[in-house]
Amino acid sequence: MKYISAQFVFTSTGPPVRRAVICAEDDGTIISIEDTGGKLSEKKSVAFYNGIIVPGFVNCHCHLELSWLKNKIAQGIGLSNFLMAVNTLRNITGNDINRAINNADNEMHMAGIVLCADICNSPLTFELKKTSGVRYINLLEVFGIDSSKAQKRMDEILQIAKKAEEEKLPWWIVPHSVYSVSLPLFSLIRNHTTSNKITSVHFLESEDEKVFLANHSGPIMESYKKFLSPLSELSTPKDHVSTVLDEITGNGNLLLVHNTQIERDQIKKLRQRESLYYCLCPNSNMFIGKTIPPAGLLSDEGCDIVVGTDSLSSNTALSILEELKTLQEYFPDISLERLIRWATINGARALFEDSWAGSIEPGKKPGLVLIKHMDLVNLRLLHTSTVQRIL
Repeated sequence: MKYISAQFVFTSTGPPVRRAVICAEDDGTIISIEDTGGKLSEKKSVAFYNGIIVPGFVNCHCHLELSWLKNKIAQGIGLSNFLMAVNTLRNITGNDINRAINNADNEMHMAGIVLCADICNSPLTFELKKTSGVRYINLLEVFGIDSSKAQKRMDEILQIAKKAEEEKLPWWIVPHSVYSVSLPLFSLIRNHTTSNKITSVHFLESEDEKVFLANHSGPIMESYKKFLSPLSELSTPKDHVSTVLDEITGNGNLLLVHNTQIERDQIKKLRQRESLYYCLCPNSNMFIGKTIPPAGLLSDEGCDIVVGTDSLSSNTALSILEELKTLQEYFPDISLERLIRWATINGARALFEDSWAGSIEPGKKPGLVLIKHMDLVNLRLLHTSTVQRIL
């Protein structure tokens, strides 16, 4: 049995508690949280930390299998050039992909991440996930803009789903994005995902997406021309909102990922879709297009917000703490308590894992994370703030 305390404990169930004492089993199961009123008496059995304790982080968007692309793509090149770089580099052999995947998984674990929704285009990460200290929800991603190849793309992802089932890993089939999935493929995906508990889609990440959907022109179309045959049949949705409402399964939770270009009227229209979560990956957005998602707008509109890291192809680290630092820098009016909730309990609820993760409550086993080197007077993160996994 362990007794743990810190200057503040953020339980994600209420306001921060000053110098609360957490009692936990050796395996990390929470037994109790004692509110000391900030007057912690000296007890040899209590391990006291100078910082704040929060539940283990939830990463709601990652591409673990792209970890080998770290430092291989230039920053600030825009979405279409980034996509072209990823597609080109996929064909290069000789990279130690498995080592990169293992290193990235360990990085997330050490950074206090206990749960991760991971995008999969292949079974490359499946073996590691069976023994990882991070619990992964595998989102098997389909993309394909050529209508004539829709069934082929669907058959390919169903084979990956079969492999995930054999490995006894949790999985759901999801579309990549509005601009990278043809209407026939959206129809096939919807038919196979009527019972999905979780779906995600890359959403309104750049202005280029709107241009492409409008008339199949612009930078995204130019990048597609390098891979499509002249005979390719293009049939795509007309816009992002109608795609969510008409083309994606209405069952379960839906994570809209990125949202850098979303506007208030779109948010209001999207309320027709229940169980909607907005996943923010600000460091990836800055890496690719030097943009930031409108977290203040989404928060003001009462949206359910979660946090992701995206991949090491578009980020320098897989750290939820670093994402929160960026959000705080651009949106200083959003409290640390709210940011922590986005990165913990909201994520756990979005992934249907809140029975054990997301909050410090008796009976749960959420992991405990210490954030050090921060402004404890104003409860603000600093550029020098670091994270340490305690349980």
